[in-house]
Amino acid sequence: MANDALMVEDIPVDGSKPSGGVISVWTLNRPEKLNALNKDSHKAIKEQCSRVESDPNVRCIVIRGASPLPAEEGKRQKPAAFAAGADISEFAGKNSDDVRPFFEDNAWEAVWSLSKPTIAMVDGFALGGGTELALSCDIRIASDRAKFGQPEINLGLIPGGGGTQRLCRLIGYGKAMEMVLTGDMVDAEEALKIGLANKVVSPDDLEDSTLAIATSIAHKSPYTIKVAKRAVRASLELPFSEGVLTERSEFVALFDTEDKEIGVQAFLDRKEAEWVGN
Repeated sequence: MANDALMVEDIPVDGSKPSGGVISVWTLNRPEKLNALNKDSHKAIKEQCSRVESDPNVRCIVIRGASPLPAEEGKRQKPAAFAAGADISEFAGKNSDDVRPFFEDNAWEAVWSLSKPTIAMVDGFALGGGTELALSCDIRIASDRAKFGQPEINLGLIPGGGGTQRLCRLIGYGKAMEMVLTGDMVDAEEALKIGLANKVVSPDDLEDSTLAIATSIAHKSPYTIKVAKRAVRASLELPFSEGVLTERSEFVALFDTEDKEIGVQAFLDRKEAEWVGN
């Protein structure tokens, strides 16, 4: 599915309730360019966002980068990459009028706006727009060779895909400012320490660890998962007192759903909940 810049696979989740649940895995597929994001990448991601938002079977989305291609004879092997930024060749000679439409309708915001959980599976470089794509996801699982960075300052630019805002909210003002102003990369260990990565594992364990989290999410009530994401997201937009009121309203409203009664009764009966999704 999707275009050549993005490979898509919907992986069935055994035992999901309601039945038919899948984890949608999106692979950025430009390994010759370290999966740098270009117009085709953005177009494909936006199309997939529209698809999964309207597909009740999709319970969780995982975004990853394609593995590097084998090196040609006599050439050095390319490193692993989630997405090594934007395709800078598309910036040359452009002015503000040229780029504004693209940045006003981009893949970062499409992923951020999804009501369903998203996980970035980061192996290798996630730079510039690649870090911003990871930041647009709800959870980031990284390999121990992952490197994150916002190097736009070295091009006479600043992050333009939400990096200055999401990075600051995730890791704090001081560290975000350091990353943006220096353009320096942080390794996986530092990313875990500052909260940029949720978990760091070996490259060999990255896929299994990421899919284990996605599968755990996919076995929950899909309706309640949406409400939970909406409530947590409210903390980024609302003052604390308003956020607490929003949480309370969401919590109370769940008492009118079938899945609340199913979950409570399953707990009391020591059985697995048979969610219906509302």
